[in-house]
Amino acid sequence: MSSPNDDLDLARLRRSIERQWDDSILERLQAYVRIPNRSPVFDPLWEANGHMERAVQLTAEWCRAQPIPGMRVDIHRLPGLTPVLLIEVPGELPDTVLLYGHLDKQPEFSGWLPGLSAWEPVVRDGKLYGRGAADDGYAAFSALAAIGALKEQAVALPRCVLLIEGSEESGSVHLPAHLAALADRVGTPSLVVCLDAECGNYDQLWCTTSLRGNLVGTLHARVLTEGVHSGLATGIAPAPLRILEQLLARIENPVTGDVTIEELQVPVPKDRFAEITAAARALGERIAGKVPFAPGVQALSDNPVELLVNSTWRPTLAVTGADGLPPTRSAGNVLLPQIALKLSLRLPPTSDAAAAAAALSAALTRDPPYDAQIRLEMEAPTSGWNAPPFTPPLAESLQRASREVFGREAIHIGSGGSIPFMALLGERFPQTQFLVTGVLGPQSNAHGPNEFLHIDYAKKLTACIALVLADQGRESSAG
Repeated sequence: MSSPNDDLDLARLRRSIERQWDDSILERLQAYVRIPNRSPVFDPLWEANGHMERAVQLTAEWCRAQPIPGMRVDIHRLPGLTPVLLIEVPGELPDTVLLYGHLDKQPEFSGWLPGLSAWEPVVRDGKLYGRGAADDGYAAFSALAAIGALKEQAVALPRCVLLIEGSEESGSVHLPAHLAALADRVGTPSLVVCLDAECGNYDQLWCTTSLRGNLVGTLHARVLTEGVHSGLATGIAPAPLRILEQLLARIENPVTGDVTIEELQVPVPKDRFAEITAAARALGERIAGKVPFAPGVQALSDNPVELLVNSTWRPTLAVTGADGLPPTRSAGNVLLPQIALKLSLRLPPTSDAAAAAAALSAALTRDPPYDAQIRLEMEAPTSGWNAPPFTPPLAESLQRASREVFGREAIHIGSGGSIPFMALLGERFPQTQFLVTGVLGPQSNAHGPNEFLHIDYAKKLTACIALVLADQGRESSAG
C-alpha cells in the first residue's frame, strides 16, 4: 500500500528543516532565552519593562524573513493585554489548520547547575539550556519551518494560521479577548496543532490526549497579632503551621498523598487507560527516572501504570510557596503569628473545575481549629481537557510520521500539566481534531532549574509536523 507522502522527498524535507534550525533558529532561540519575558502574573509591570515586546518583535522579525509567498505576520494588540503574534499562510485547499504556541515564561527559579542560568543560553551535549526555549519559544520557529519546507516542494496545504500568545503561563488570561477579536481571521480549523506539551522520551512522536486542570490558591492561618517568644507562648497558643497541617489533612492523606475530596475524583476512561498501559510498557522505569530524585528517595509506587494514572488522571496537591517562615539562619525562638502557603492542586481532565474550587474552599475554611483566622485566596480555576478521539486518517498520519522520522510508533498519553488554551478551543470548536505535542521530555525541567531544549528531537518533531500537515492537505483535497 502506498503512503500519501510517497511524492514527498523526505530526505529533502529533513535537510531543509535541519538547515533552518542550524542557520537561524538556534541563534534566534538563544537571543530569545536572554529576554526575561516573565508571564504577567510574575511580572505585573510587563508592559513598562518591555521584555514581552522584545520577545514578540524578535519572533515576528524572523517570521517575516521567511520566503513564504503571501504570508501575513501581524502583532495583534489590545489595551492592557499581552500581544498575540498572528501569522497567516494562505493555502491551496479550502481548509484551516491552527498552530499554537506561547512566548511568555516562568520565573528563573533557583538551583541551576554551575555554568547554567535562566537568562544566558548555553548549548551543551546537544541541548540548549535556558528559560523558555522548550516552553515554548521554539513553537513559532518550528511550525513555520515545517510549513516552509513543504512550500519548497510545492505541497498543497490548507490555510495555516499560527497563533502565539503571551499569557499562557498566567492561565492564558489575555487570550479569550484576542480570540474574540480575531475570530474571523482564525476561522474554524479542522485541525489544531499545539506545540506546548511533553514527550515521554526522545525516540518517537508523543501525542497528548488529555490535560489536567489546576486550582491555585494561598491559604492563610493567623493566630497572633505579633510574634511571641516561644518559651512563653508555646503550650498556650497554637502554632500556625500545625493548624495548616490539620487543614491540609482534610484534603490530602498525609501518608499516601491521595487527595480525598470526593468532588475531585473521576473514573479513568477505558481508552485512556489503554493508552497509559501502552506508554507504561514503552517507558517502564523511565517514568520515575524523568524526575530528579535526591539519592535514595523512592517514587510513590514501583508500578509504572500507577505512576502514569497518578500523574495524568488523579488529583494531586503541591505546596509551592510559603510566607511568614523566616530563613533558618535568621529564625529566632519565636512562635510565629501567621503563615501562608501557596497551593497548587491538579485536577483530573474531566472534573468540574468550578465545583472542585467550591469543595476545596469549603474543606479548608470550615470550622477552623482553635477558631484561628483562616483565609483562602483562590485564583480562577483552570479546567482540564480530554481530546476527542482521533479520526482514522489522523491516527494513521501520526503513526506514519513517527515511523518515517523516528523509525518507531507514536505513543498517545495524557499530561499532568495544564494548557488553558486547549480547554478554551475544545469548547469553541467541538468538532475539531487536536494534535498536542512538544519537546518537554526527560530532565528538560520546564519551570524549574536547568530547563533545556533537546535540539535533535526538536528538529525531528518539526519534520513530523510537516508530514502531518502534508497528510492534512491530502485529506482536505480528498474531502
